[in-house]
Amino acid sequence: MPLLMPKKIKHRKWQKGRRRGEGKSWRGAEINFGSYGLKAMEEIWISSRQIEAARRAILRYLKKGGKLWVRIFPDKPVTSKGEEVPLGGGKGNVDHYVFVVKPGRILFELDGIKEDLAREALRKAGAKLPIKTKFVKKEE
Repeated sequence: MPLLMPKKIKHRKWQKGRRRGEGKSWRGAEINFGSYGLKAMEEIWISSRQIEAARRAILRYLKKGGKLWVRIFPDKPVTSKGEEVPLGGGKGNVDHYVFVVKPGRILFELDGIKEDLAREALRKAGAKLPIKTKFVKKEE
């Protein structure tokens, strides 16, 4: 499967932006679709390759059972210049896409399986990501 990237984008290259302190994610911080979720505990950029690796780890562990929702989509372009390019000459080409994760964001959701299976599947996915994550259950 090809890596996640936007079909259309308004501006091909974005400015980097800056971190604005330890803000919590107020968008996407609750479980909406499934019964179990994987919550981010740190702030970082997660690349489309990392999302895909975590998704595959979950699906490989669950085999055919359960339903998976990926709650994040990489839409921020990251540029890089080639090796041995001198200073000047403008901004590099788009290299890959990332999603800016804040603490509290739900990354993946699962449903239709037992809790111990979901816990292990999301633990394996969390191992593929460069941040601390936490298993969460939906509050009834």
